[in-house]
Amino acid sequence: MFFTSNLLSQAQEILRIAEEKKIKIAIAESCTGGLLSALFTEISGASKTFERGFVTYSNQAKIDLLGVKKKTLENFGAVSAQTAEEMAKGALENSQADIAIAITGVAGPEEKSGLVHIAVASHTRPTVNRKFHFSGDRHEIRKASMIAALQLLDLKE
Repeated sequence: MFFTSNLLSQAQEILRIAEEKKIKIAIAESCTGGLLSALFTEISGASKTFERGFVTYSNQAKIDLLGVKKKTLENFGAVSAQTAEEMAKGALENSQADIAIAITGVAGPEEKSGLVHIAVASHTRPTVNRKFHFSGDRHEIRKASMIAALQLLDLKE
């Protein structure tokens, strides 16, 4: 499959910790198109902690499935900290998850290619939001986005 052994082991460790802590995870993805969800579901037993994934590639999907405000999209754009945060919070609100991660960005070939925002929301901690500028082709940007998301999804605390 597409995923390296390193990516799989990182995801496996996140799922192990989530299971140990009885934490459910939801994922909201735009530019990665479900790759992060696919990474988790590549691992046997993921259903114990991976609650659901949302692929919200279009703005309307972000509004319909995650409750992203139309005004947010108009004022800040689909690739913004505000949208990433609303996506993560929307994934929490529209699932049984305890923690949610959202990825929105431009994988190319547009001029803003490589700009990615990732947010992590939970019921118990403040929302974390990070902006990234990745380089490379579409494949490399999407992979870098997954790696950054795994690093942000810190369940050890």
